[in-house]
Amino acid sequence: MALGPSGKGIVVRQAHFPGRAPIDAYGDGGFRFADMSHRGSLLLLPSGIYGWDMEEGAALTVDKFLRVLDDSSGIEVLLVGTGRQLRPIPAELKAALKARGIASDPMGTGAAVRTYNIMLAEQRAVAAALVAV
Repeated sequence: MALGPSGKGIVVRQAHFPGRAPIDAYGDGGFRFADMSHRGSLLLLPSGIYGWDMEEGAALTVDKFLRVLDDSSGIEVLLVGTGRQLRPIPAELKAALKARGIASDPMGTGAAVRTYNIMLAEQRAVAAALVAV
């Protein structure tokens, strides 16, 4: 947060970490990474880590994944942490990702965090969409 242009009021900026980092912890509605914490869901992309407006149980729609689709270069696999329970990726979203050459793999958020950390350490072309739990 920062003061607005007139020096009055608070401007809330979109959460963004300009790099790649493993997830150190998750739970209580957020994540810890790079000595920081974030409340809410995350997109972990080659261009950085972004706050993501997604809640557990919300529909997994193409419009919720536009940042992934727009930033698809360098992504071969997208891990989708769907929350506490595994939920399938809808056919329309799966097709949109596949059209960009991205394989998608849904799993619970905990499994997605663990898998992402391993694939990141192996320097694989991985990204993740993690719903906060």
